[in-house]
Amino acid sequence: MKTLQVSVMILFMIMACQNSGMVAQPEKSSVKEIKEVNMKNENTAKNNAEKFNTCEWQNFKKPDDATLQKKLSPLQHKVTQLEGTEAPFTNEYNKNYRDGIYVDIVSGEPLFSSKDKYDSGTGWPSFTQPIEPGNVVKSPHDLEVKSRYAGSHLGHVFPDGPAPTGLRYCMNSAALRFIPKEDLEKEGYGEYQKLFK
Repeated sequence: MKTLQVSVMILFMIMACQNSGMVAQPEKSSVKEIKEVNMKNENTAKNNAEKFNTCEWQNFKKPDDATLQKKLSPLQHKVTQLEGTEAPFTNEYNKNYRDGIYVDIVSGEPLFSSKDKYDSGTGWPSFTQPIEPGNVVKSPHDLEVKSRYAGSHLGHVFPDGPAPTGLRYCMNSAALRFIPKEDLEKEGYGEYQKLFK
């Protein structure tokens, strides 16, 4: 328990330093570089979706760890299965501003919408609320949140977000897969198109 408290305190200190400018911020990427990274990341996400058949998330059964290690990248495995945290500012979805939804990289269960995403300045994708509250489970002991069906470690929720909820769901990009609004129907998430009309 003491280790957890120390870890949370360190995380708060890092975030405070980043927000105050004490931690060096990486140089901004060019539009071309961002597009190239997004294209590469979308291809990786599509490959992972095919491996897990994530459009069937309601019937998801979590595979054993050996299978997960084969199907996830080392970073995705570290974050989702070992409760790791990816580096801020350089992760896949921190600066993703496209319309769409974010689903669990392992199970495909819907988690967040771009409509609820905002720039928290922390370097990780942040949301005010989940699109399916039952799919984002908060630990009773700390600030950690996991996905309901896969039990993936997603990130943490803090009580310092903007209106309307006052919450900041600070997520790891490595735990998520982004589905653009134009692909929702073909990916099996057509019911969420209404969010973008």
